[in-house]
Amino acid sequence: MDEERALYIVRAGEAGAIERVLRDYSDKHRATFKFESTDEDKRKKLCEGIFKVLVKDIPTTCQVSCLEVLRILSRDKKVLVPVTTKENMQILLRLAKLNESDDSLEKVSEFPVIVESLKCLCNIVFNSQMAQQLSLELNLAAKLCNLLRKCKDRKFISDIKCFDLRLLFLLSLLHTDIRSQLRYELQGLALLTQILESAFSIKWTDEYESAIDRNGPPLSPQETDCAIEALKALFNVTVDSWKAHKESDSHQFRVMAAVLRHCLLIVGPTEDKTEELHSNAVNLLSNVPVSCLDVLICPLTHEDTAPEATTLDELPNDKTAEKEAVLKNNTMVYNGMNMEAIHVLLNFMEKRIDKGSSYREGLTPVLSLLTECSRAHRNIRKFLKDQVLPPLRDVTNRPEVGSTVRNKLVRLMTHVDLGVKQIAAEFLFVLCKERVDSLLKYTGYGNAAGLLAARGLLAGGRGDNWYSEDEDTDTEEYKNAKPKEELLKPMGLKPDGTITPLEEALNQYSVIEETSSDTD
Repeated sequence: MDEERALYIVRAGEAGAIERVLRDYSDKHRATFKFESTDEDKRKKLCEGIFKVLVKDIPTTCQVSCLEVLRILSRDKKVLVPVTTKENMQILLRLAKLNESDDSLEKVSEFPVIVESLKCLCNIVFNSQMAQQLSLELNLAAKLCNLLRKCKDRKFISDIKCFDLRLLFLLSLLHTDIRSQLRYELQGLALLTQILESAFSIKWTDEYESAIDRNGPPLSPQETDCAIEALKALFNVTVDSWKAHKESDSHQFRVMAAVLRHCLLIVGPTEDKTEELHSNAVNLLSNVPVSCLDVLICPLTHEDTAPEATTLDELPNDKTAEKEAVLKNNTMVYNGMNMEAIHVLLNFMEKRIDKGSSYREGLTPVLSLLTECSRAHRNIRKFLKDQVLPPLRDVTNRPEVGSTVRNKLVRLMTHVDLGVKQIAAEFLFVLCKERVDSLLKYTGYGNAAGLLAARGLLAGGRGDNWYSEDEDTDTEEYKNAKPKEELLKPMGLKPDGTITPLEEALNQYSVIEETSSDTD
């Protein structure tokens, strides 16, 4: 009934009446995502009618009402089939200021029309294969990049940037060809990185270092949303970069990694938004060539080296509690390097473990990132080893028992998800410089057996990668307990099915065999 009334007015009414009836329809169906199939034909005709109105010279407020209803109707894939034409797509491109002839964004009154047009395009491109094909034909990606360049430094038009970026993300998600076009032809890596710089208001203090205002306000909701959309689009553009990249790209990847370091050290308007922001930063960092991740740590600034500051490496190995206190109260420092970003990643990883669900999607990206960082960068590995595997003091409890990061990771080594347990074991193995004896010391033989079997290292030894030699960090407690641990002990099944030391199991079977012989 709503569609029938709206269609009648759209076909015959003047702009004021059309605006009123469509505003009523929009208010009523704002939260509608499932539609009755009986009214499908009416909705198709209403879409067609709206497109005919949009080509007319109507007030901006009427354009907005038309586009709001079109956005709602475009949630229905079936409705889009007859209306997704090149002509109609071009109408939306014109209203979104995506034509090359539109040189500027000076008329503030037009901004709501641009935003609603971009929202419509997002829905239509996502729900219509024809629209996706037309996007290629109309070179939509290039038009979106052109619009971004017009507004990248204009903070008061963040909604336009946000939905432009969302549409770029969708296009690069749905078309691998567009990823390549964005990366090389459209200079998307540099452009999207600049969008992030603008969103974070970055001020560079060195080539790959930015100033962090620790007392500054959180990121605004609008800029947080823009940053998240830019991070998602950049992920698609760089999805295969870690496998192969040109040496000439290293500088741009380092700039991007430095921007992502800044991202990790700031917060959004809410805790959930901060986690979403950091999660997307972690995903993107996983695409950065590992050789370029050295910018995640940086030399101390003058502010960091104030007399009252304490560095982790100045504390003796047995001062674990004091080291933890330094991490909480001062700049995280190790070997003269600022480790704040790595510490944020470590905390992010622990929070994901504590959630207890969606490990494959939520936990494995950050674990993989920390593993590769540790394998390639000595200072990062040593810092993480200090935090995750501090010198052993408690030698009475099993490695998987407890609430430390080590205990949590060891528990993951026997997780039912193969991918999760493999990456957890790999991370700890790398922190142990791929030395079997060191891994067993911190995890126990049973927990490490899966990784060692896969590597052919059940008999001991070390992995294939080379690591520098570090000093022995064994505590007196561990040195005293080591001779009594019996890490490797052959086990067997008793006749009743329970596990017991192999020698005892064999003795029991011998007794049974002798008894059987006597009976015969």
